[in-house]
Amino acid sequence: MNHAQLTALGRALRLIGEHGEALTADTPDARLHEVKADLRRALELLDESVTSGAATTRCPEHPNGPVDESAPDLCLLCETRRRAARRSELHGTRPLPGADPASPSPSRYGVRSDRPQPQQRWLPELWNGHEWQLCGTPRRDRREADLYLAAQRRGSRPAMAYRLVHEFTDYEVLRIWGTPVQVDIEPMGNL
Repeated sequence: MNHAQLTALGRALRLIGEHGEALTADTPDARLHEVKADLRRALELLDESVTSGAATTRCPEHPNGPVDESAPDLCLLCETRRRAARRSELHGTRPLPGADPASPSPSRYGVRSDRPQPQQRWLPELWNGHEWQLCGTPRRDRREADLYLAAQRRGSRPAMAYRLVHEFTDYEVLRIWGTPVQVDIEPMGNL
């Protein structure tokens, strides 16, 4: 609200106050119509001076934030923060007041139990003449991967060699079927 709007609105509200003090039981209708016009003018000035929408919450930090009807200040953002704090107190992840001050602060990367366990997979690969390439979907079950490679070897167009690679943090070749031979792609030995 700029200074001119503030001055005009103050003048209109003072005028309405004077009308209110002068009202009696036998005030004529013409005077009431004048009060009505002054009220309407004050409301128009107020509409012009208000630039933002009405606050949706009672929160001073997030007045136009999302609403949570169950929150005391109707602010969903602040209530979410309060709920997280209550949950961490219940589950013991937050130090309670009066806890040992010598204990180190929690790591931003978490502790070992917070990280997911590594998963192992078996990767079926075939020799394409130059390098090993994945020939099927990685399997979580070794027996299923062995059966898949057996079916590939019995198929109509088997590869020169197959292998099964165990993936678990690192790679380990478990088994190789056939002999991988380097194949020159140029005919006549690139002459």
